[in-house]
Amino acid sequence: MPDQRSDQNILSVSDLNHQARLTIEQQFQTVWIIGEMSNFARPSSGHWYFSLKDQKAQVRCAMFANRNRSIQMQPGNGQQVLIRGRVSLYEGRGEFQLIADYMEPAGEGALRQAFDQLKIKLASEGLFDTDRKRSLPGMPTHFAIVTSATGAALQDVLAVWQRRYPILKVTLVPSLVQGGEAEQALNQALSRAIGLAPDAILLTRGGGSLEDLWAFNSERLARAVAECEIPIVSAVGHEIDTTICDFVADVRAPTPSAAAELMTPDRAELSDSFYGLEQYLSNSVQRLIKDLESRRRHASQRLSNPVEIIERMAQRIDDSATRLKLTTEAKINQSRAKVVSLQRQLPHVGPQALLHRSATKLASLQHLATRSMENNLKQHNQRQAQITRMLHNLSPLPTLARGYAVVRDDDSHVVSSIADVAEKQLLTTTLEDGTIISRVEHINNDTLAP
Repeated sequence: MPDQRSDQNILSVSDLNHQARLTIEQQFQTVWIIGEMSNFARPSSGHWYFSLKDQKAQVRCAMFANRNRSIQMQPGNGQQVLIRGRVSLYEGRGEFQLIADYMEPAGEGALRQAFDQLKIKLASEGLFDTDRKRSLPGMPTHFAIVTSATGAALQDVLAVWQRRYPILKVTLVPSLVQGGEAEQALNQALSRAIGLAPDAILLTRGGGSLEDLWAFNSERLARAVAECEIPIVSAVGHEIDTTICDFVADVRAPTPSAAAELMTPDRAELSDSFYGLEQYLSNSVQRLIKDLESRRRHASQRLSNPVEIIERMAQRIDDSATRLKLTTEAKINQSRAKVVSLQRQLPHVGPQALLHRSATKLASLQHLATRSMENNLKQHNQRQAQITRMLHNLSPLPTLARGYAVVRDDDSHVVSSIADVAEKQLLTTTLEDGTIISRVEHINNDTLAP
């Protein structure tokens, strides 16, 4: 029984093609395909559209303008080609297709694939890094060139060096540059060139097909170039040709002649530079001579006659001696006057004078102390008399003398009312001249007449 329909599972055609394209692109990485080209079309946009087929199948291909501009071949129907690209799907028509980014005739396909693999391998090891490349010498004296002794590249290089820098010493290390034995020959020649210890080494040959230049794509040769302590310039083929040695070398030149120019300074430019330096040095020397002559004249003008110098020094010595004598005499006179002054002050500051002043001061202090004690005693006497008068005024004795008495009970409390006593109670009566002890017989509360 078929699955029930769900709105969430329904896709539009665009969604289906989009998901299919993503699935295909994720599944396939970069691929290499060989086949026969057919249905080739080149619209005004510059893109290439064609089919690639074999005896059993075909696939649609597209190569966009930014990629096909670098292809060094003219494509056409019926050609056998090797293509590198990525698998995709054209969503607009739902067509499975290959997006190509590289194309070459099928005969070079295996070599190109090996070239790319070795290039990736050496690049991952850092052999192409710019920070490991050495600089060429500015004023070289000796170069070694590894190339064919009969090739046109050698003559081109020597002609440039003879024109630009004829004083250069050049050593040719001949080698095969093409064929099955070229790889070993180039390695041996490079080893001999390194043994000469030149300022730099040029590794070069003329142009050719990928197969012709294959010896310069040798891994062994590339590693020898990378390990060399002497700067190496690689100029293999024409501008469109690229070899592994170009990537590993310290400097890559597009042609042998261009390499020769890169490696040497120009004689005319050096001559102009030397002439400029000569003029600069000449002018500098002339200015230095003039400056030294001027300084000599100024020094000569400032230089005095030795006799005059001695006379001036003698005069200065006499002046110094006179000032020293006057200063010394003045110091002696000041010291004498000071001694006399101290002698005059001595009687006033001696022990007798000090004792006399101390005795006088002591007498004065004793007089002041006596007067102070007398004044204090007088003040105390006056205060005592005043207090005595006050006590006399407050004392009950004068009152008792006028006939009054003080009555106290047996607890010595003053009795001031009949309410304070009881019958049979003992009372003590204080008079002016003594006391009377009595007993209360009767209490009368009648008020006394005035």
